[in-house]
Amino acid sequence: MKKLITALVLLLSCAQVYSKTVKSIVVAQDGSGNFKTVQEALNTVPKHNTERIEIFIKKGVYKEKLKLDTTQHMVSLIGESLNETILTYDDFSGKKAADGSTHTTKTTASFFIFADDFLATNITFENTAGEVGQAVAVMVYGNRAVFVNCRFLGNQDTLYTQGQQSNQYYKNCYIEGTTDFIFGFSVAVFDNCHIHSKKNSYITAASTPEGNSYGYVFINCKLTAAEGINEVYLGRPWRPFAKTVFINTEMGSHILPEGWHNWNKPDAEKTSLYAEYNSKGMGGNTEKRVLWSHQLSKKDKRNYKIKTVLADTIGWTARK
Repeated sequence: MKKLITALVLLLSCAQVYSKTVKSIVVAQDGSGNFKTVQEALNTVPKHNTERIEIFIKKGVYKEKLKLDTTQHMVSLIGESLNETILTYDDFSGKKAADGSTHTTKTTASFFIFADDFLATNITFENTAGEVGQAVAVMVYGNRAVFVNCRFLGNQDTLYTQGQQSNQYYKNCYIEGTTDFIFGFSVAVFDNCHIHSKKNSYITAASTPEGNSYGYVFINCKLTAAEGINEVYLGRPWRPFAKTVFINTEMGSHILPEGWHNWNKPDAEKTSLYAEYNSKGMGGNTEKRVLWSHQLSKKDKRNYKIKTVLADTIGWTARK
């Protein structure tokens, strides 16, 4: 774990995010740890925390609706096993909540991460509601969130990058879903990630705020699909200034030749930035891409270094 954190520090130039761990907590369903549930462990994080707290989660399926509050910063969640440490719930939009209200997309998440400087590794995040509409596995609002070797499982709206002033980094992660399963406002880099489509639909639905230099950036990723899936778009603009870029990404034959969709918003073609560089594989042929998308030059590509994207205005280097 120490080697992992050191590597991330060097990569992102954000040593202040990873200060010395001062508290370690173990969660185990069999009672061998400090707590049996993840939320009990999260509840112990002090408000306005400035020193890193490490929570080690032993193998198990933890069916809990989790929340890390806006004041509970500097938390690391470390799973014992990627495929066997599972944080899951099953809310969906339209479902009745315990208080009598009806869930919307924003309230369906299995895990809400509102705090800054969050780190997770070797954990599966899941929403098991099925194909019933919007059902978020993880909603990330806080800034400087890092996920390494994690899985995000769901259907529509699996991963909600919700914070408008949030920069996020996903390394060696697996993300699956059906429609718009990576969506939201945040700046996010997906580095060497596996993106898996389970339905003929759309992978991304960026809602990049006007004035942001970056939105979603996929680098050295791999796009695959379930058997029989053959009509998938790389993305569509949830809001007019959406930005999504794929660099050195292997694309399966399920990716449509046109690549991108305007969500029936012709005006969004003028303000959105949808671009690629060196797309590969059967879906990587860009000759028939929609005319309003872009192919980056080598010079353009230099602007998409990981450290550059994540330092954009509100990123890691903005924190003193």
